Amino acid sequence: MVFYDLTMARTIEVSVLIPAPPEVVWADVEQVERHSEWMADAESIEFIGEQQRGVGTRMKVATKVGPLRTMDIMEFTGWDPPHRMAIRHQGLVTGEGAFTLAAEGERTRFTWREQLTFPWYLGGPITAFFAGPVLKWIWARNLKGLAARFADA
Repeated sequence: MVFYDLTMARTIEVSVLIPAPPEVVWADVEQVERHSEWMADAESIEFIGEQQRGVGTRMKVATKVGPLRTMDIMEFTGWDPPHRMAIRHQGLVTGEGAFTLAAEGERTRFTWREQLTFPWYLGGPITAFFAGPVLKWIWARNLKGLAARFADA
């Protein structure tokens, strides 16, 4: 008997070299409420509860990709300043992701990696196949926006 996985996990990774050391980049990125300033697909961020930093922080993120909109619940599962923050997506699209910051001289290699699962009722593997390149392009553009914040650093 053959069973088919009607969902599909898709791993997406992008990175950028930022002209500032990891501690400086982290000081900006840990301000999660400001991520929508450099993430074109994040329309708004609203914390769930009082906590706004660290493992266990939860938030609702209104996300828009083209004409598609979703409200994701995200929870930080890792928080290791100034090296890594990890998150779990709970919503229409589920998965886990992380930002990692690594020193390269006086600069920072900022990497965004996520493994996302698309539900079968939204096309599962077909949606994952087409969404992967689109999200990679959007996130690469987001990271260019993040790096531009440090152009004068």
